[in-house]
Amino acid sequence: MTLPPGVSRRNFSAALRRFAAVVGEEGVFSAADEVALYRDAYSPFWDEEEERVVAAAVAPQTVEQVQEILGIASRFQIPIYPISTGRNLAYGGAAPVMSGSVVLDLKRMNRVLEVSERHAYALVEPGVSYFDLYRHIQDRGLRLMLDVPTPGWGSLIGNALDRGVGLTPMRDHFAAQCGMEVVLADGSVLRTGMGAIPGAETWQQYKYGIGPYIDGLFSQSNFGVVTKMGFWLLPEPELVRGLRVSVPRHDDVVPLLDIVSSLVYSGVIDSQFSISSPVLHGSADAELRALLRSADGGTAEQWDRYALRRDLGFWDATFSFYGPEPIVNARWTHVVERCRGLPGVRFADAPRYRFPMSLEERQRVVDKEALGIPSLANFGGRSASEPKVADGHMDFSVVVPMSGEAVLEALKVFAREFAESGVDVGMGAITSFHARTLTFISSFPILRDDPAANRRMRAAYERAVAVATERGWGQYRTHAAYMDLALAAYAFNDDALSHFHARLKDAVDPNGILAAGRYGIWPGHMR
Repeated sequence: MTLPPGVSRRNFSAALRRFAAVVGEEGVFSAADEVALYRDAYSPFWDEEEERVVAAAVAPQTVEQVQEILGIASRFQIPIYPISTGRNLAYGGAAPVMSGSVVLDLKRMNRVLEVSERHAYALVEPGVSYFDLYRHIQDRGLRLMLDVPTPGWGSLIGNALDRGVGLTPMRDHFAAQCGMEVVLADGSVLRTGMGAIPGAETWQQYKYGIGPYIDGLFSQSNFGVVTKMGFWLLPEPELVRGLRVSVPRHDDVVPLLDIVSSLVYSGVIDSQFSISSPVLHGSADAELRALLRSADGGTAEQWDRYALRRDLGFWDATFSFYGPEPIVNARWTHVVERCRGLPGVRFADAPRYRFPMSLEERQRVVDKEALGIPSLANFGGRSASEPKVADGHMDFSVVVPMSGEAVLEALKVFAREFAESGVDVGMGAITSFHARTLTFISSFPILRDDPAANRRMRAAYERAVAVATERGWGQYRTHAAYMDLALAAYAFNDDALSHFHARLKDAVDPNGILAAGRYGIWPGHMR
């Protein structure tokens, strides 16, 4: 058994008995096979000494039980690591930042507390997954659409607190939250925004209330345990319609994104779009590898000749539009008209989805995520005949400006770094996860039975972080094992931001029991 740092076996056993008295024996997990369920399935340190492992887990069902657990943890100095459902795959899963932590597993707090079709919001507990809320809405015939991430089994609250994203106009999940209930380390309970008014009627409709807006303090932090959260939902649209805009040359991404960014800033494009290259994501032949490894990343002329010989257009931009049919069609047409002047541009209409949709129609939809239908489509595994590529992956998600010049620079520097590393890094599309920037996402492969490969992968990942930092780019979320490294990039004025985080931590969690090290925030006795 891995013990919490500085805690004796006797005191740890006493704390577990106290936890069981609060939540029942069935809510405490300390046996080896139980604790193993909280391993990071995609750990970059699988079976190595540095792997983050759990000492035990405790699963409350009520806010009052959370309060009691935190009181016990303070008395015995037990480090607590809260999770919602622990499905944050590629970013650490249920595993803590610090080995020896006790996971506060909120999966049994799984009530959908309220859904308002009239005002398009929901209020939920941490254990409510996207599947849960979707079923609740469908069973009641409510005309509301969710915005979902790729793994539908994840928690709405957990995903929002780590600033997860989706595809619809509500794609920024933390921006879509409105009002939360939080248990602080001393066991006190507060509600944010209008929820601080007893009997509040607009808790899930107005974010700010009076005074400082504090909700952001509980996102990507360790200042409290969120036990309720409200979310703005999208009224079910009349129509969802897609569009693909393709341009033929390497440098065409610059004028394309100049047009697209102006449409984003003016609100014509209000959901996620992506930029991808059939050229760069095609088969990796020798000529392609040579261009990627070249000192200048290949000239525009070299890339254009390469694409022309293979009869490939260089860039695809894909969009979706949601809402009443006349407005959707007007936006679609306006984007086409704005892009029509680009030399060699081509347009492709995508399938149109009309609502309401029957259950059978929803089941037949391939691109479920775009319609707010949770699934596990990207986690279906591989057939026995397919070669093993990886057992998991660690995501690298770096934010760059919404410009063609930034896209070309990011592709050039990261493609060269990945090619030279010898690691088969998966370079995904560049997407507009957030309203006014692009996010460059890469997936670093993890092999459980090959520690040497994982060491090479980690070196490549750390180099990619350094390259991004050199160019003034930072990650918007990161794997639990690399939160210190990610925060180190935010170093303005001698790490003033980190020092401010530390002052807040000392004020709200003086005993340092909550999620030590989460996003680089450590309690005073561990700094």
